[in-house]
Amino acid sequence: MEQARTVAVRDGAIAYRATAAADARGAIVLLHGLASNLSRWSEFVERTTLSRRWQLIRVDLRGHGGSSARGAPGLERWCDDLAALLDQERRDRAVLVGHSLGAQVALHFAARHPARTAALALIDPVFRQALHGRWRLLAQLGPVFRLAALVVRGLNAIGLRRRAIPALDLRTLDQEARRALRSQRDTEAFVRRYSSVRADLRTFRTAHYLQELVEMFRPLPAPESIGVPVLVLLSAAGTFADPRESAAIARRFPRVQLVTIDCQHWPLTERPDEVRNAIETWCESLAVEAELFARTAGPHSCRP
Repeated sequence: MEQARTVAVRDGAIAYRATAAADARGAIVLLHGLASNLSRWSEFVERTTLSRRWQLIRVDLRGHGGSSARGAPGLERWCDDLAALLDQERRDRAVLVGHSLGAQVALHFAARHPARTAALALIDPVFRQALHGRWRLLAQLGPVFRLAALVVRGLNAIGLRRRAIPALDLRTLDQEARRALRSQRDTEAFVRRYSSVRADLRTFRTAHYLQELVEMFRPLPAPESIGVPVLVLLSAAGTFADPRESAAIARRFPRVQLVTIDCQHWPLTERPDEVRNAIETWCESLAVEAELFARTAGPHSCRP
């Protein structure tokens, strides 16, 4: 059973849901993408076998869903919010699983809090060097988006803002999209909907969205600097980035397993069973590795 919880931070509260922790191997933190929320992981949590041996934690990042923290969202704040969440759950370390923007957060958390990172599963991380078309241009417009976000926040401060933002249930949206994906025309309509700024802004604050475009395309830590096990799931279609270039960058992680999923950019929507199976198998390999080390390590051994 999941429980809805919050963790107090300096300027508000971060909302999350956690399964029971009894006899758990460890914690797995599930991170959603841009203009999203923890409902992105509803179906995964309901169906995965991981909950039998792991504590599953899915979180609304600052500025999303039920998280009420004030101030501009950003990678450093998101990472520190996650550290506060782990403190509350009494977890020294966690496996972080993130999709798109959530993958960026996971990578920055590993660089900012390396001792608290057990492993990373990255679903379509955004490697700037691999972006193509208008997405490469968007990555270069960070200063423009940052300035626009400041202007919108200023307007919000004097009362010019939407009074209410409709809730976004991604589980329902994903099910509807899955039923519709039956032809090439349907696939093209799906990509337009899931990559539509206008659709995102119906359910998300404008200032936060602009700031998240800045954070999405910030340079990532060098893959060579990430020493923990890394699973990378890459979409084959290359909607935003060249799959070959993305794979070449991913292979630079020292302890990487690379899996290609036949989809656009939303594997949790398009191929949920494949994603779930890949993550479950990888997490099981982590547990086996840890158990073997525990059996063979001597009193003065140090894990690599």
